[in-house]
Amino acid sequence: MYFDALTLACVADELRRTVLGGRVQKVLLPDLLSVGLEIYAQQQRHQLIASAHAEMGRIHLSTEKLRRGVDKELSLVVLLRKYVRGARLSQIQQPPYERILRLQFEHPEWGLCELVVEVMGRHSNIILVDGVGRVLDAVKRIGSQISSVRPILPAQPYQPPPAQEKLAPSDLTEYRLREILEADPGAPIWKALVQGLRGISPLLAREIAFRAMGNPRAAARDVRKVSPLLSAIDELLAPLETGLWQPTIVLEEGRAVVYAPYPLTHRAEPLPVPSISEAIERFVSDQASADPYLAAKRPIREVLHAARARLQRRQAALKEQLDQAAEADTLRLWGEWILAYAHTIRPGDTELLADTGEGEPLRIPLDPAQTASENAQTYFGRYRKAQKAVEGGPARLREVTLQLDDLDQLETDLELAASRPDIDSVRAACMEAGYLRSRKRKESRTVASQPLSLTSPDGLTVLVGRNSRQNDEVTFRRADSDDWWFHARGVPGAHVIVRSGAQELPPATLHYAAGLAARFSKLYREADVAVDYTRRRYVRRIPGAATGLVTYSNERVIRISPHDPDPVG
Repeated sequence: MYFDALTLACVADELRRTVLGGRVQKVLLPDLLSVGLEIYAQQQRHQLIASAHAEMGRIHLSTEKLRRGVDKELSLVVLLRKYVRGARLSQIQQPPYERILRLQFEHPEWGLCELVVEVMGRHSNIILVDGVGRVLDAVKRIGSQISSVRPILPAQPYQPPPAQEKLAPSDLTEYRLREILEADPGAPIWKALVQGLRGISPLLAREIAFRAMGNPRAAARDVRKVSPLLSAIDELLAPLETGLWQPTIVLEEGRAVVYAPYPLTHRAEPLPVPSISEAIERFVSDQASADPYLAAKRPIREVLHAARARLQRRQAALKEQLDQAAEADTLRLWGEWILAYAHTIRPGDTELLADTGEGEPLRIPLDPAQTASENAQTYFGRYRKAQKAVEGGPARLREVTLQLDDLDQLETDLELAASRPDIDSVRAACMEAGYLRSRKRKESRTVASQPLSLTSPDGLTVLVGRNSRQNDEVTFRRADSDDWWFHARGVPGAHVIVRSGAQELPPATLHYAAGLAARFSKLYREADVAVDYTRRRYVRRIPGAATGLVTYSNERVIRISPHDPDPVG
């Protein structure tokens, strides 16, 4: 999805021109993760839709009349009808360089409230907040078991997402930009910009690199002068001040494959559109028609997102335990010094200054409510706990990390699934991993999806695994040790095998197989993708990892555009 901070700023300007000051006439839920508002402004009705879908989160005006898709009277619907229907849209705010839009409404009876739309991938949400900053409800309630830092629950204070710890583009100078580029000279410019600047998405960063260097994947080390990069950044961000946006889409085979609020010069020929809302609407419509299984995938996707949240919490807890374990000897030492100085510690003391004979005294925090002995035992208890964390912590952390890698692959498998059997394969993998419960009702047995078997331009057999099970099958059951193995670098995706025996790869087959590995990967929407390839003998399963996860060596790399299989292959 290409809905970034710059796109949201363009949407916000469009909404200010069209619906600001208008009155809400209707409230409806097109689906469980979307909110629709009919707003009467400037003597016409406008349809505003906001969605918190992980893959299609957005907010924009719709050219079509919105329809109710949820029959149940959800509490959020009731509250929206109470506080927002009949209210006037009085303010539209976007925190600088953030994907958050705050719509303030003034109701003649209930006063102020806000609808906060957060478009942040799997963390997207739509939250109704009252006039004093308390959450009334949200399309995604986030309990403390999911996020102890930022729960989203009724009656709780609304807390915005933490600001990105990056430099604001408005504070960028030649010196600061060179610092960002020199942090990792071998990385592409676009990646350095994404990691160093707030509000810069991969799409925007590649456009910056292309306008400045003529190459969207140019490396940071290739930059001789930073002034062209600064000029490109200033040019692309100028509409934030001027409001002179240029919404565009890029078409491939008649379908919109990407959109932006500026001309996308690094992605084929940009096609201007009248508004950013129309660009987003065209993209969403074309993507839905290209994937008729979006609705079938959605429940599984939500299961995977919930599993990710649980694993990330566990990963954070394990890392915290290991950080504490690094201080284990210090905790034991503090306990021993407290016992040694116990006769000098008085009730209510908050600190012990212990003379260790090494210059500055050792400062040891004390709990004033505990005796000296109790303070010492507290530190000894923490020491023992830290020791246990050291014993099994690294192994548990590695296990969780592998599970997260498996989730990455399953999410990619689901996104690329092009048939019911493909989706069923992902569902079965989720059940096997314990993310999804087995269905109790009887259902007809579906035929397992099979790897693609294609023919390269040189007449060689090419096998493509399109999910974890298929990847394992083509790599470790169907391929010989001398066959060639392809995989998109650093991201989940297909294992592609070329049955070539001991011979070298003909150039046409090399490009064909690499393009397939890019197409059936997480980066399938990108203009070009780095693909690793090596002999099958250098590919190994990862001990303890889920099916399909591997490690490999002796690889070469090729950069290539994703392409679909030859329909006659």
